[in-house]
Amino acid sequence: MQMLSKRQRAIARALNLYAPHMPFADAEPVKRAAEAPHMKALPPQIATWLALVAHVRHTCTEYDALLDEGYDRDSARHFVIDAINAQLERWGSTRFVDEEDEA
Repeated sequence: MQMLSKRQRAIARALNLYAPHMPFADAEPVKRAAEAPHMKALPPQIATWLALVAHVRHTCTEYDALLDEGYDRDSARHFVIDAINAQLERWGSTRFVDEEDEA
């Protein structure tokens, strides 16, 4: 069994808080993203939230298709906020994305 670092344990706890019913297949990529080198300067809770929202945006919404259709990033993010929040709700989250988060 692999020993987890203090940061990895904090990320796992934060993810369990933010999305307690998230399937393992989705949780593992979110944890890896939160552990990425460019996230190291952020507190584990913030890195986890950002990784979670990005994962949902790219895997559970039409965000990438909107970008491919020529929408700019901000517009595409605006159009997928409801889908992101719906997925977070299905996973038992009590925190959601709003327009200000996406700005």
